[in-house]
Amino acid sequence: MSANNSYPKSINETVLNYAPGSAERIALTAELDKQQGLVREIPAIVGGERIRSGDITDVRAPHAHAHRLGEVHNAGQATIHAAIDAAVAAQRDWANATLAERSAVFLKAADLLAGPWRARLNAATMLGQSKTAYQAEIDSACELIDFLRFNVQFAHELAAGQPISSPGMRNHLEYRPLEGFVYAVTPFNFTAIGGNLAIAPALMGNTVLWKPAATASLSNFLFMELLEAAGLPKGVINFLPGDPVAISGAVLARPELAGIHFTGSTAVFDTLWGEVGRNVSRYRSYPRLVGETGGKDFVLAHPSADADTLAVALLRGAFEYQGQKCSAASRAYIPASLWPAVRERVVAMAETIQMGDVADFTNFMGAVIDRRAFDRIHGHLQRAASDSAVKLVTGGKADDSVGYFITPTVLQVDNPHHTLMETELFGPVLSVYVYADAHWPEVLELVDGTSPYALTGAIFARDRAAIAHASSVLRFAAGNFYINDKPTGAVVGQQPFGGARRSGTNDKAGSPLNLLRWVSPRTVKETFVPPADYRYAHMAV
Repeated sequence: MSANNSYPKSINETVLNYAPGSAERIALTAELDKQQGLVREIPAIVGGERIRSGDITDVRAPHAHAHRLGEVHNAGQATIHAAIDAAVAAQRDWANATLAERSAVFLKAADLLAGPWRARLNAATMLGQSKTAYQAEIDSACELIDFLRFNVQFAHELAAGQPISSPGMRNHLEYRPLEGFVYAVTPFNFTAIGGNLAIAPALMGNTVLWKPAATASLSNFLFMELLEAAGLPKGVINFLPGDPVAISGAVLARPELAGIHFTGSTAVFDTLWGEVGRNVSRYRSYPRLVGETGGKDFVLAHPSADADTLAVALLRGAFEYQGQKCSAASRAYIPASLWPAVRERVVAMAETIQMGDVADFTNFMGAVIDRRAFDRIHGHLQRAASDSAVKLVTGGKADDSVGYFITPTVLQVDNPHHTLMETELFGPVLSVYVYADAHWPEVLELVDGTSPYALTGAIFARDRAAIAHASSVLRFAAGNFYINDKPTGAVVGQQPFGGARRSGTNDKAGSPLNLLRWVSPRTVKETFVPPADYRYAHMAV
């Protein structure tokens, strides 16, 4: 893998605003109308061929669960093994392609997505994953475009990093792909994450099995079609919808497994890691395990914080995309002196939030992703309603008659170790603990020690000494740490994303660090005039 030192630097894709009458709004509205009239067939793609198993799972709009958007053909065992064979067969040619040749595919994909495919991917993400126009735009358009372009830049920068050479020799570092295939297991909540987990290893010369979340299969399938339109060779990425247990069982048993690129729950990643450990002696090489998992992300306010900006950050951080972001604000620690003003502002804003069909651009929220998520979150709300240690501040309602709707909910707890402060809910529920202002030092330790996760966190303060103190104490509490901002919204190339502890391996998607995990470097030394005598100078008499 060699670098092109004249390669252009990337810039972040501009977020379109979809204002009334804008060209992007007109195009997106037309695409929404078109896709709502379709029931799209979503087969597996193996070696470039469509495989239709006939074992169908419906794709439905979460905000209108009677509305079928697609039919997913779940891959059976024969298809799973055919996909592995296709990936293995395709690797030699793909690995031997130059970095420039591989880059051209993903740069073309970025231009297609920024242009004629933008409304298509955004509409599919809105309908299939119940994202508003803005949430889809920052995800399935801008972030995914940024991944496509910045990954190419990062790859060239890595390839340019070479060792020194002494006189009479040349040293070279070759960034080889892993030997085998990479298994990409992707989540429902971000189309961009789904795409990046497949394309990042592929850019570095690996071939990939992509297991999409069933609830994101519509947008993910369309992105796979986009990659094909950009010239991705057959077999480089194989799209494999289906039962995750069956697919993982077959994949992890194959000796050619070279790595896992995962975003999802901590429990599932634990299972995959354990299975790799049990099978480790059968693999040709030690698989690379890269995962971004759970979070119980915090917002901590100092008594010097501004109440108005804090309230807005809590609302946006907790309730955008129905709280279904890995980084969503889930627990907050507010000083008693600020809580009355913050509570009043949050409640006033929350009561103005509209939720419903995302095709109605006036809605701030859609629905949670499916029945299982609705029942889980609703169960937490029901238990909270009968818990004397919990006070309902706002929200708390659930309605599944048309879609899986949970109102934006704020709960105040007396016990900072209440299950609501420690358990990942992954929904529009914010738990608040109000602390005595004088207990700031103790609260810092509380924030650091309460959760097993360490994904994102935010500190609000105007006192610079307090900011420095919190940054020090909470150094390991969050892989992405925000000062006077909500704990969501990481941008590729600006805030590389990932957390440690039980939140994952912290390999930072959106940076060169992630790409390094998908290469196996080889050091090459060439000596121009090799010695012709074994004896050294000190041996002379």
